[in-house]
Amino acid sequence: MAAPLPEGPPPERQRDAERTRAEILDVSTREFSDRGYAGARVDEIAAKTSTTKRMIYYYFGSKEQLFVAVLERAYTGIRALEQELDVDHLEPREAIRSLAALTFDHHEAHPDFIRLVSIENIHRAEHIATSSILSGLANPALDVLGRILARGRAAGLFRDDVDALDVHLVISSFCVFRTANRHTFTAIFDRDPLDPLRREHYRELLGDMLVAYLTTPA
Repeated sequence: MAAPLPEGPPPERQRDAERTRAEILDVSTREFSDRGYAGARVDEIAAKTSTTKRMIYYYFGSKEQLFVAVLERAYTGIRALEQELDVDHLEPREAIRSLAALTFDHHEAHPDFIRLVSIENIHRAEHIATSSILSGLANPALDVLGRILARGRAAGLFRDDVDALDVHLVISSFCVFRTANRHTFTAIFDRDPLDPLRREHYRELLGDMLVAYLTTPA
């Protein structure tokens, strides 16, 4: 009796495929964030990778699907960090500071993410709307925040007229603006919001604003 055929590609071939996909996504992230969706060229992405345009289409199907895959990986990265953050042992005010600091650090370290989000907003989120992965990231993004707020309310520390999405909006607004508008802000006000000498000041400012608002009676 013949031995059953192995299912799926050999492990080494699978690892090669994963490395190729990762390389394509790395280069595509830079191209889309630098040139925008319309300006990025699949030919250019292929030329900067160890693959071909045909292979890119084999893995991702189209330029639009490639851009969606880039967005999915970018959003999944920050959502994973939020979910891994261990703040349940912290006092609620310190926990909210820790979560805000995580977003602050991530957005500063990943300017490509900020540019990709800005580009997708120019396109009115038409690409994100096609992704089942991104639509499923909404609730996990708010789970940690929701637990922190619930503990703060239970302890009589936090006001009860604000929800997790409100706080997420405030944190994102500060962190995205600081990076996305860096150059115009610097040109107008002659102060670089990413100046390393003021980094801790801004990081502390974000935490102070959140705690001050959440602990102010409604």
